[in-house]
Amino acid sequence: MSEMKAVILAGGLGTRLRPYTLFVPKPLLPLGDRPLLEHILLSLKKYDINEVVITVSYLSKLIENYFGSGEDLNMKIEYVRSDRPMGTGGQLRTAEGRLEGAFLLLYGDQFIDTNLAKFVEYHKVKGGLATMLLMPYRQTLKYGFIDSDDTGRLVNWREKPAVEGWINAGCYVMEKKFLEYIPAGTMYGMDEAFREAMKRGEPIFTFKAEGDFVDIGDKEGYLSAHEKYLQRIGRIK
Repeated sequence: MSEMKAVILAGGLGTRLRPYTLFVPKPLLPLGDRPLLEHILLSLKKYDINEVVITVSYLSKLIENYFGSGEDLNMKIEYVRSDRPMGTGGQLRTAEGRLEGAFLLLYGDQFIDTNLAKFVEYHKVKGGLATMLLMPYRQTLKYGFIDSDDTGRLVNWREKPAVEGWINAGCYVMEKKFLEYIPAGTMYGMDEAFREAMKRGEPIFTFKAEGDFVDIGDKEGYLSAHEKYLQRIGRIK
């Protein structure tokens, strides 16, 4: 995996995390004793992935000043800047000139603790255009569900049922050709790019992974993740 580059999308506005993100970009929000983005970079180093392209936009100078060229982490970090929000797909397309062959793609507001070597090997064996990493997810609903028949008679009461399944964890292995399905210079979602590639008959695969998944996309998720990491390192007295 030492020959594989990683791309990290870190250009989002973080609107669901305001006011935290008014002065700090979402990838720099702390998880325990270090920013989320540093956790992501250190996880890549475990698999000998030392070349990283970070797409930046909102408050980009803070990210660039914090990590610099990656020398402190013994990594090579390049930045690709956009002057406006581009969506996940649009952000990825801005990195086109820095990529060759297959690469690992991650979102800068999520941390995945899983075996990336197995994931990359699975992609190589399948030989597809892209492979999406899936993680198990279970959510207990806040309210109970009530079922009634056509007469209005109560027939079932399901108190706070759980919904579970496999979710997209925001981590992919892709061939550079995938970027052909993302128009340049415009706002474009990753889901749109995948749908377009599938419509053209491209082989897309999924990989069901084991491990831990942290998403700080909103305040509830961030506070929960932050508390979890504080417990790991112990509170500072």
